This record gives sequence, structure tokens and C-alpha cells, in this order.
Amino acid sequence: MKKAIFITFVVLAVAGIAMAQQPWGADILGAHNGYGRGCVMCHTPHSGSLGNGAGTTSDPQNGMYALWGQNLTPYFGKTYDFSGDGAAKYPVTLPAIGTITSAHDANTVILFCLSCHDGLTAKVGMMKGQTVETLPIVGGTAPTLLGAAAPSGGTAYNNDHPVGGSANLSCNPAATPEVGYNWDCTGGGATTTPITPGPNQKVFMANNPSSFWNSGGNPLASFAGTTVNAVTCTTCHNQHSMTVASINGANFSTMFFINGQYTPLAGGNSVAQFCRNCHGGESNEMHGVTGVPTI
Repeated sequence: MKKAIFITFVVLAVAGIAMAQQPWGADILGAHNGYGRGCVMCHTPHSGSLGNGAGTTSDPQNGMYALWGQNLTPYFGKTYDFSGDGAAKYPVTLPAIGTITSAHDANTVILFCLSCHDGLTAKVGMMKGQTVETLPIVGGTAPTLLGAAAPSGGTAYNNDHPVGGSANLSCNPAATPEVGYNWDCTGGGATTTPITPGPNQKVFMANNPSSFWNSGGNPLASFAGTTVNAVTCTTCHNQHSMTVASINGANFSTMFFINGQYTPLAGGNSVAQFCRNCHGGESNEMHGVTGVPTI
């Protein structure tokens, strides 16, 4: 009996040590678990950003939308240029103070994301500024404070993927691989018409079950109440799940909160396939290669 009790104690002790050593990133929230703070890292149940210890009373909508617990006042009304050439830059103007109408408006989503991931206009507590996941293949980590990672003498976000109402997905049914980067679909660009997949895009969606087009999220985002197929932060990222992408009832392995299968492997193509969700001109299918599934 004593031996059985001792063995049970050892098993429980080992289990306790294992649980203590379990990386907090094992939860699907991953890095957004905030060292165990969980949902309140972003969403404060009471008193908005004041309830998170980082607040202000100067924002009349403090915490009213999505119970947002970060101080937004340094960002209200600011315009950021995302990557582009000359006049082709992609500007985003964040909502002015007191003008938020929905937590789901795409520009408000960008505002929320930058309030944690900028790191330049306002410093963020607890964040270490580097990914907790090691970059596959090449090793090392990537910066998570994007504004603070601006090039020396450069402008923040000129080296970041465009978002906003002008970062739209274009369709050109007559396109060939030599013409632009468009899918053979209709309803893209600045139109409010949902995208209707063309023949090559349908094959792509069949080859790539984790394509976000299979999730029914079409159009992609709502900007100032108008739904268009344009990119916002949550087009590419699901901020609530770092390791699993759930698409059309199926679960796929992912990294970095990517909204689709994203498993970099030598010889694999899931990372490229994710980018091809929008960049159809670079897909296998638009080049006539239709027998390559996502791996």
C-alpha cells in the first residue's frame, strides 16, 4: 500500500512538473494568452483601459467597443502609409477620437491591432517585441512591434504588407500569368459584389482546403459600413488562435496566428498557398498546373 501511495505521489509530482514546464503557448491563444493573463490582455471586463492599468479618461468611448483594454488615444486620427511605390502607397487613416461605430469595422480593427503591435507611438507593457515561435527553416525570431522595426531613417509600415480599403483583391477574368496578379474571378476590387470564383480559383480552393475562401468570408471586410474584398489585419490573422486554423469545419496546423494552413516544411507549399489566396497570378493553377495539393 505504501509503495502504491509513493508511486502515485511520484506520478502526480512528475505530472505537476510537466504542467509547470508546459509552454504557455500550448493554449491556442498562444502569445495572446499574455503570460497567463488570457483574454483580459486585450479585452477588459470593467472600465476599459483604466481597468488594465493603462488607461485614460480623455477617450469618451474608452472600452465601449470589444471591451478594448488598451489606450487608443495616441493613435486616433493618425494616417500610416503601408508598403507601395510612390503614389501607390497604401494609406490608412485610423478613426478619430469618439468616432468608432463598430468593433468590426476594418479600420477600427487596424487601430486595435496597432495599439499593441506598433511599439513606436506608444510603448506596450509586458510584450517582449519578438515572436515566441522560432522562424522555421532559417531560425531566429521576428519582431512583433512593427512600428519600432522601421528601417533607420525610414517610415514605419512602409515595409509592411498593405491593409485598408485600397488594399483590395482584384479580379480579371481575362488575365494570364503574364498580366498582373489577379484571380480569374469576378467581384473583386473596390466593388461590394462578393467574389465569384473562376475555373482556376475553384481548382485552387479544391487543392487548398484551408483556403479562407472556403470559410464563406466573402467579401473580406467592412470599411465604414461598406463591405469590400480588401485586406485588414484579421484577413490574414486569427488573433484568437496561434496554432490551429479552423476552416469550413476542419482544423489545420498553423503558426503566427495565420488564418489558414501554415506549416513551413522543406518541399512543402502551404505557406505559398496561403499567400495565393489573394495573389492568384502566382498560383500553380493560373499557370496550368492543377495537380498540386496543399502540403
